[in-house]
Amino acid sequence: MPLTTLDPTAALVVIDLQKGIVGLPLAHPAAEVVDRAMRLARAFRARRLPVVLVNVTGGAPGRIEATMPGGTRPADWAELVAELDRQPGDLLITKQRWGAFHGTSLDADLKQRGVTQIFLAGISTTRGVESTARGAHELGYHVVLVVDAMTDRNGDAHRNSVANVFPSLGETTTTDEVLKKLG
Repeated sequence: MPLTTLDPTAALVVIDLQKGIVGLPLAHPAAEVVDRAMRLARAFRARRLPVVLVNVTGGAPGRIEATMPGGTRPADWAELVAELDRQPGDLLITKQRWGAFHGTSLDADLKQRGVTQIFLAGISTTRGVESTARGAHELGYHVVLVVDAMTDRNGDAHRNSVANVFPSLGETTTTDEVLKKLG
């Protein structure tokens, strides 16, 4: 479902655009995803709407066969990319799991600001973005997925989320459509 309306208190939530993740091999160029997220962040800030920048520093416990991408992490692995131009009013959420709501203050922070709608962008579509979208949907937020401002390591998995999962969680749109709605 395409973007129908902009709630009075919408927030942009940017998932895992950090040095250690944007440098991975991805289905779409990371620079394009970062550029679109940066444009969205500027527009939300100009409208005095909340911007949430999320990074990840850990992973879920338990037995899994997949290892963390990149092997040993450099010291700056979790640092947000400079292009996001973090501002003093931005909210920083550091998560330990795929989803930005689990084990963080994100829900309380958004509710405190009166947020009813969240726009999601970032990497990776099938993990951080989709998990956060699922959490937001279950918490009652109006979820908007900015599909050209996200990517994944696997192109087929990205397309599956966009075509088959996201329509049941919220509205899907593009950066240009969001910028148009923001005026």
